[in-house]
Parts: sequence; C-alpha cells; structure tokens
Amino acid sequence: MKVTPLLMFQDGTAEKAMNYYTSIIEDSRIESLTRYAPNEPGQEGTVMHASFSLKGQQFMCIDSNIKHEFTFTPAFSIYITCDTEEEIDVLHAKLREGGADLMPLGNYGFSRKFGWLVDQFGVSWQLTLL
Repeated sequence: MKVTPLLMFQDGTAEKAMNYYTSIIEDSRIESLTRYAPNEPGQEGTVMHASFSLKGQQFMCIDSNIKHEFTFTPAFSIYITCDTEEEIDVLHAKLREGGADLMPLGNYGFSRKFGWLVDQFGVSWQLTLL
C-alpha cells in the first residue's frame, strides 16, 4: 500500500505549480507528466496526471477537466519542518508571493518560528522551525 497526496487544480495551473514547488524546495523533482491530447476530455496541453517529489515526499497533481464548486482548503496543508531560520524565511517569502498569510511567521509558543499561508495556487502550507 502507498499513500500519496493528490492536488487537483481547477484553472489549468497544475504544471506551473509543480514546476514552482520543485524549483523552490531543494532535492525535489518532477517524476512524470502526461498532458491531455487533442480530442480528450481535458483541455489540450493541460495536466492529465503528473507526479513529483518534494524532499522525497511523493505528490500527484492534475488539472481537473470538470469545474467543481470547491477548491483547496486550509483544512489540508503541506507541513514543512525547516532546519534553519534562513531556510524558513526564504521558503515563506517564496511561497507567500501572490498568496496570503493565515498566520504570519512568528513565535506562537508551540514553535519558536511558525507560519501558515496560502500560496498563489490556493494550496495551504505550514512552516515550522525546529
């Protein structure tokens, strides 16, 4: 058995998001990418199915060919434990571009530095410093 988070994008940005995430998090890579071809149910060129890894954690993503009434919610977050203050500051700044803080970087008692944000693609991230 294997458990893999799947991110479903509604606006054709799955590939852009995957490329962005793998470019800002070290030791990350795109593993596979299948696009919709002409005459298939999705918009030609968008992501039918892709897989990528962030620091060894596997993810899948798709561009939904069906418009749903829902999108991402902060109830599910990608949680990252950072080793240094520089690492959390840089990652927070990059993920925050075009997004919004839910809890700005700070000391909330349970972590000396913690931040919760939604990125430009609507995905929720929680960052903590060891």
